[in-house]
Amino acid sequence: MKVKLRKVLKWVSFLILFLILFIFVNNTAIFTKERDGKPILLAHRGLAQTFNMEGITGETCTAEQIYEPEHPYIENTISSMKAAFDAGADIVEIDVHVTKDGEFAIFHDWTLDCRTDGTGTTRDYTMDELKQLDVGYGYTADNGKTYPFRGKGVGLMPTLDEVLSKFPEKSFLIHIKSNDGNEGKQLALYLSKYLDDRLSKLSVYGGNKPIAAFKEKLPNMRVMSKETLKSCLLPYIAVGWIGHVPSSCKNTQLHIPEKYAPFLWGFPDKFLNRMDQVNTRVILVGGDGGWSEGFDTEQDLDRLPENYNGGIWTNRIDVIAPFYNE
Repeated sequence: MKVKLRKVLKWVSFLILFLILFIFVNNTAIFTKERDGKPILLAHRGLAQTFNMEGITGETCTAEQIYEPEHPYIENTISSMKAAFDAGADIVEIDVHVTKDGEFAIFHDWTLDCRTDGTGTTRDYTMDELKQLDVGYGYTADNGKTYPFRGKGVGLMPTLDEVLSKFPEKSFLIHIKSNDGNEGKQLALYLSKYLDDRLSKLSVYGGNKPIAAFKEKLPNMRVMSKETLKSCLLPYIAVGWIGHVPSSCKNTQLHIPEKYAPFLWGFPDKFLNRMDQVNTRVILVGGDGGWSEGFDTEQDLDRLPENYNGGIWTNRIDVIAPFYNE
């Protein structure tokens, strides 16, 4: 009986050792082809004014607590997008809202009160009316003593059509700000007029409802929502150790907080290679992913894996791009 037990334990030990070795070999970077090139730099809202993120909530007017301006650009404007691309951005993230007359306005907040001299929501206005607003009106770095951008943002709220026409060869991440499924359908209908080559340079993210509706109309485009993240990453965590990539990961965009990235099988190189094979882009975001934390300083870049060349989310493309352009 003891002899049999020893044999069983021997075989169990062998199988455990084999399994550990299999997992290691299948997910280590040692046997992975080295990835070439620099990281993909994603500029959040173009070149924007930044602010202290400590203690902010969904109700915080961040325009009222910006840092002392270091550049003259206002987020989500044509000039801020151009500045971001000129600085070295590969992708610019923009925010879209549907207007009263069915246009797509590029603007971050749900309401106009914080950043502009208007009130209410974009949905309350036509695009022509929104063009009359000053999108730099509410910015202050000294608790309202001065407003450095007031009067400089009149007419600068662009439409999605203006953005894509101005930058026909550039890549964008389009953020649907509502959770309305109809807006996903409307955006898909709008983008369907473009050829596949142009659509390959666009990604869309937002709430579960609009992204599900959008994906139904344009299944080959990269999209992201909380639901698509869960449907890809949870099965991958379960079976990714064998090298299998779930079909739910195909044609998506993954924003991975740096805090959790090391727990993904094969991260970074093997994981990135696997996602490349299913047309999925990986963007690493700062911290635990809260409040659009990015890699915004030289010190932040030190936290990245060595020779990492996946996507990087940044709020200061002007600061970090020079380290890669060199």
